[in-house]
Amino acid sequence: MANQMHQLAALGDGTRRSVLEALRGGALTVGELAERLPVSRPAVSQHLRALQDAGWVVDRWEGTRHYFSINAATVLETRRYLESMWQDAMQAYAHHVSTEEKKRDRSPRNSDRRK
Repeated sequence: MANQMHQLAALGDGTRRSVLEALRGGALTVGELAERLPVSRPAVSQHLRALQDAGWVVDRWEGTRHYFSINAATVLETRRYLESMWQDAMQAYAHHVSTEEKKRDRSPRNSDRRK
């Protein structure tokens, strides 16, 4: 869970989310990212470093070009984490609804209606 918290915290910055959004179309260099974003190349590099530290981004070299892309494993891991939270929330909601229905069915006003 600590890992997921670190991953989610990295997305707290709007520029980092913009970097990930730009990378959805495929691998890009720092320069290509900087052309698409309203920040400098050094700023893009700093955001990429933070995203790499959190596991969101992986890099590869092709000759002298340094490419960055989304780490699909982290996306899958985060998706599973959020889906488990969603399932817990839905189970809690179902329990709440069931409890409220039982209370309503046992209330004196409902008992009088059945007679």
